[in-house]
Amino acid sequence: QVQLVESGGGSVQTGESLTLSCVASGYTASSLCMAWFRQNPGKDREGVAQIDSDGRTFVADSVKGRFTVSKDNSKNALVLEMNSLKPEDSAKYYCAAKSGFCWLPSLSGSEYAYWGPGTQVTVSS
Repeated sequence: QVQLVESGGGSVQTGESLTLSCVASGYTASSLCMAWFRQNPGKDREGVAQIDSDGRTFVADSVKGRFTVSKDNSKNALVLEMNSLKPEDSAKYYCAAKSGFCWLPSLSGSEYAYWGPGTQVTVSS
Protein backbone atom coordinates (compact mmCIF):
# COMPACT_ATOMS: atom_id res chain seq x y z
CA GLN A 1 0.00 0.00 0.00
CA VAL A 2 1.34 3.40 -0.99
CA GLN A 3 0.74 6.36 1.28
CA LEU A 4 1.26 9.91 0.04
CA VAL A 5 1.50 13.13 2.03
CA GLU A 6 1.84 16.54 0.41
CA SER A 7 3.41 19.63 1.95
CA GLY A 8 4.64 23.06 0.91
CA GLY A 9 1.39 24.80 0.13
CA GLY A 10 0.66 28.30 1.31
CA SER A 11 -0.40 31.83 0.40
CA VAL A 12 1.77 33.90 -1.92
CA GLN A 13 1.56 36.95 -4.17
CA THR A 14 1.38 36.91 -7.95
CA GLY A 15 4.78 36.20 -9.46
CA GLU A 16 6.16 34.41 -6.42
CA SER A 17 7.23 30.78 -6.15
CA LEU A 18 6.35 27.73 -4.11
CA THR A 19 7.71 24.20 -4.04
CA LEU A 20 5.37 21.34 -3.20
CA SER A 21 6.62 18.00 -1.96
CA CYS A 22 4.86 14.66 -1.75
CA VAL A 23 6.52 12.02 0.39
CA ALA A 24 5.69 8.42 -0.44
CA SER A 25 5.77 5.55 2.02
CA GLY A 26 5.26 1.86 1.45
CA TYR A 27 6.88 2.00 -1.98
CA THR A 28 9.94 3.45 -3.67
CA ALA A 29 8.90 6.68 -5.37
CA SER A 30 11.44 6.22 -8.15
CA SER A 31 9.54 3.11 -9.25
CA LEU A 32 6.16 4.82 -9.36
CA CYS A 33 4.36 6.77 -12.03
CA MET A 34 3.38 9.95 -10.18
CA ALA A 35 1.47 13.09 -10.94
CA TRP A 36 0.17 16.36 -9.54
CA PHE A 37 -3.46 17.36 -9.88
CA ARG A 38 -5.29 20.44 -8.68
CA GLN A 39 -8.90 21.21 -7.97
CA ASN A 40 -11.08 24.03 -6.74
CA PRO A 41 -14.47 23.47 -5.10
CA GLY A 42 -17.14 22.87 -7.71
CA LYS A 43 -14.60 22.62 -10.51
CA ASP A 44 -13.18 19.67 -12.41
CA ARG A 45 -9.89 18.21 -11.31
CA GLU A 46 -7.01 19.27 -13.57
CA GLY A 47 -3.88 17.26 -14.23
CA VAL A 48 -0.85 19.51 -13.85
CA ALA A 49 2.29 17.41 -14.30
CA GLN A 50 3.44 13.83 -14.47
CA ILE A 51 6.68 11.88 -14.12
CA ASP A 52 7.13 8.21 -14.88
CA SER A 53 9.45 5.61 -13.39
CA ASP A 54 12.13 6.46 -15.96
CA GLY A 55 12.07 10.14 -15.07
CA ARG A 56 10.30 11.27 -18.20
CA THR A 57 8.00 14.20 -17.56
CA PHE A 58 4.94 15.87 -18.95
CA VAL A 59 3.60 19.27 -17.95
CA ALA A 60 0.18 20.66 -18.86
CA ASP A 61 0.05 23.61 -21.25
CA SER A 62 -1.53 25.80 -18.56
CA VAL A 63 1.66 25.65 -16.47
CA LYS A 64 4.33 24.88 -19.05
CA GLY A 65 7.41 27.04 -18.63
CA ARG A 66 6.46 27.87 -15.04
CA PHE A 67 6.13 24.50 -13.27
CA THR A 68 8.72 21.74 -13.09
CA VAL A 69 8.08 18.20 -11.84
CA SER A 70 10.81 15.94 -10.49
CA LYS A 71 11.53 13.23 -7.97
CA ASP A 72 13.83 13.53 -4.97
CA ASN A 73 14.93 9.95 -4.53
CA SER A 74 16.86 10.78 -1.35
CA LYS A 75 13.55 11.74 0.28
CA ASN A 76 11.37 9.28 -1.63
CA ALA A 77 9.37 12.26 -2.79
CA LEU A 78 7.68 13.87 -5.75
CA VAL A 79 8.42 17.58 -6.15
CA LEU A 80 6.61 20.37 -7.98
CA GLU A 81 8.46 23.63 -8.38
CA MET A 82 6.03 26.42 -9.17
CA ASN A 83 7.33 29.75 -10.43
CA SER A 84 5.65 32.93 -11.66
CA LEU A 85 2.47 31.96 -9.87
CA LYS A 86 -0.82 33.45 -10.99
CA PRO A 87 -4.17 33.76 -9.17
CA GLU A 88 -5.57 31.08 -11.48
CA ASP A 89 -3.04 28.63 -10.03
CA SER A 90 -4.90 28.81 -6.72
CA ALA A 91 -6.29 25.37 -5.87
CA LYS A 92 -5.83 22.38 -3.66
CA TYR A 93 -2.95 20.36 -5.09
CA TYR A 94 -2.97 16.59 -4.87
CA CYS A 95 -0.23 14.06 -5.40
CA ALA A 96 -1.19 10.78 -7.08
CA ALA A 97 0.66 7.59 -7.88
CA LYS A 98 0.33 4.27 -9.63
CA SER A 99 2.70 1.35 -9.89
CA GLY A 100 3.87 -0.08 -13.16
CA PHE A 101 4.11 1.42 -16.61
CA CYS A 102 2.33 4.60 -17.58
CA TRP A 103 2.02 6.49 -20.81
CA LEU A 104 2.87 10.13 -21.10
CA PRO A 105 0.69 12.03 -20.82
CA SER A 106 -1.49 10.21 -18.32
CA LEU A 107 -3.35 12.96 -16.52
CA SER A 108 -6.70 11.29 -16.04
CA GLY A 109 -7.32 10.92 -12.34
CA SER A 110 -8.98 7.55 -12.79
CA GLU A 111 -5.62 6.05 -13.76
CA TYR A 112 -4.09 6.64 -10.34
CA ALA A 113 -4.71 4.31 -7.44
CA TYR A 114 -3.09 6.27 -4.64
CA TRP A 115 -3.78 9.83 -3.55
CA GLY A 116 -2.59 12.21 -0.89
CA PRO A 117 -4.92 14.45 1.15
CA GLY A 118 -3.82 17.59 -0.70
CA THR A 119 -2.19 20.91 0.12
CA GLN A 120 -3.75 24.33 -0.50
CA VAL A 121 -2.09 26.92 -2.72
CA THR A 122 -3.50 30.44 -2.76
CA VAL A 123 -2.11 33.13 -5.05
CA SER A 124 -3.35 36.66 -4.54
CA SER A 125 -3.05 39.54 -6.98
